Amino acid sequence: MMKMKSTGLGLMIPDTFRVGGLTFYKRNGQVIGRVSDSNEKRSNTIRQFKQRQKMRHTTMLWKMLSFCNVMFTQRPTAYRNFASLANRLPEVYVDRHRMDQASFLMPGIPVSDGTLPAVHLELGEVDGVPALLTDINPQERLIREKLWLYTAEQTFENEFMPRVRFKMQELSFPDITMVDGRIALVGEEYADNMKGWALVRVTHDRCSPQTIVTKCTYYQQYTTEEALQAAAESYGGLTERPFLSPR
Repeated sequence: MMKMKSTGLGLMIPDTFRVGGLTFYKRNGQVIGRVSDSNEKRSNTIRQFKQRQKMRHTTMLWKMLSFCNVMFTQRPTAYRNFASLANRLPEVYVDRHRMDQASFLMPGIPVSDGTLPAVHLELGEVDGVPALLTDINPQERLIREKLWLYTAEQTFENEFMPRVRFKMQELSFPDITMVDGRIALVGEEYADNMKGWALVRVTHDRCSPQTIVTKCTYYQQYTTEEALQAAAESYGGLTERPFLSPR
């Protein structure tokens, strides 16, 4: 039981109290502080767990994407810009043994952010051949405008660790097919359900805001209630509410 002392003003002050990881107590009229030694279990409510899992995945996606040349121009740093957009992605739940490495291909992964008009992208076909269709009219492109094609692929390491990898290439004229006056990229690779793509307009220090389009559904098995519970269990389970310091 914590002892309390009266101040004479009707207030009760404890002999010891903890704040910010420190314990303060009074000895010989002086207040002394020391680092608290606590074996209390870390609070892990469902809301906290979901946010931690989301931030974990955002960090891993950025780690893989940052190997490419990327442009995020709407925040003080590229990472903060990316993270604010990636926060819209669904949570994926991973056990603690894979938390620092696993990443997943899904629609909507941001690859750029800027002030140029966004490119509308759609996976379809051209004369029966898989294609990435765009709304880009070549006659409306800006002077010296470049087109950066990002490809994302869901890979697996040792058949255990899912990881999405990115690569970027600048398109040249031979890569482009014209369909109804709009640019399209045609090839069998655009039928691959373990890949996704984004096409970014770039000119000088400006770019279009773009996200990955893909038919990959592998990630969905990590978004279920069962996946959440299994992942949480590897961390010791969920708590119904934050733990409080004993009184």
